[in-house]
Amino acid sequence: MPQFKPSGLVLLALVALASGRFLQADETSPSAFFPTVENPGKAPGPAPKGMVWIPGGEFSMGCTVPSEGFCSLATMNAVNDAQPIHRVYVDGFWMDKTDVTNAEFARFVQATGYVTVEEIAPTKEQFPTAPPENLVAGSIVFTPPAQPVPLNDWSQWWNYVPGTNWRHPTGPASTIKGKDNDPVVQVCYADAAAYAKWAGKRLPTEAEWEFAARGGLTGKTYAWGDDFRPNGKWMANTYQGQFPVKDTGEDGYAGIAPVAQFPPNGYGLYDMAGNVWQWCSDWYRPDYYARLKLAGITVARNPQGPDKSYDPDEPDQPKRVQRGGSFLCTDQYCTRYMMGTRGKGDIDSGSNHIGFRCVKTAPAASPDH
Repeated sequence: MPQFKPSGLVLLALVALASGRFLQADETSPSAFFPTVENPGKAPGPAPKGMVWIPGGEFSMGCTVPSEGFCSLATMNAVNDAQPIHRVYVDGFWMDKTDVTNAEFARFVQATGYVTVEEIAPTKEQFPTAPPENLVAGSIVFTPPAQPVPLNDWSQWWNYVPGTNWRHPTGPASTIKGKDNDPVVQVCYADAAAYAKWAGKRLPTEAEWEFAARGGLTGKTYAWGDDFRPNGKWMANTYQGQFPVKDTGEDGYAGIAPVAQFPPNGYGLYDMAGNVWQWCSDWYRPDYYARLKLAGITVARNPQGPDKSYDPDEPDQPKRVQRGGSFLCTDQYCTRYMMGTRGKGDIDSGSNHIGFRCVKTAPAASPDH
């Protein structure tokens, strides 16, 4: 059998795949983004309650480091798995205007008796390396340290707290009473998917989420444009102050905010940046975009993500994509409120900065149209 000898271009692609990053000459150029082309026509009918029509169409998906503004290591790291910029087409769909709230999730639980993953004690089989004292029902909570700490060890500000769940999002003594309009948190992927199914909806694909979040804009750094604070106005709930010691709340909220406290994007969607991360249906791989490029796909149509998860940092933990960033995002550590950046989450874990919103597939056109 003749021996295969890869060309220089193929070798470059393979190296990029191994590193989780596909290199291309124009990925930091404005020309990496081509115009968003929305589908023509009106919505197929009245909007379901609390949802808006997203027309779908073709757009440039992914993220580059802004040429101006952020130039921190956090920003550089945030785009490593969001390249190369590539063309994607998505059909039109309905999307929730806001993240699912505590009140909405409570109605689901009351109607179905559903018990979230965080309310069930984990097993040794699920988490073989966990100490026995952690094998009790609970979840992960952001816990600010008393003094500055190195930012290369997240365990300095995250703790597993028994008794934490969606009703008690920061520990057993916390409550959601009086917080009906806060986004529900401490929900893992299965919890979000169960709610979506009950509501006659589903979780968005990563491509649907990004198309919707961009609001019709092309290649902008944020959901509203390229200026983080246009005319000095706060546009999202993020972290101010020294991370992770103290969120000073200059944007009006130290910690989580009720939904829809900041301006909506061009499609009428609130909080597509900051506040809480949002689950997407795609499995996470850092090299997924590179693989599309390597496969020669010029326009990915309604992509569903890779067949399985792979995170080189934690290869044994299946992860789904999360999008949008949270109230903990800051240019000191994480700038994933930038459009096109990607997050990831263990499917069996929630936290007090992870929520979700749903989408609904548009009905198919009748044969006589």
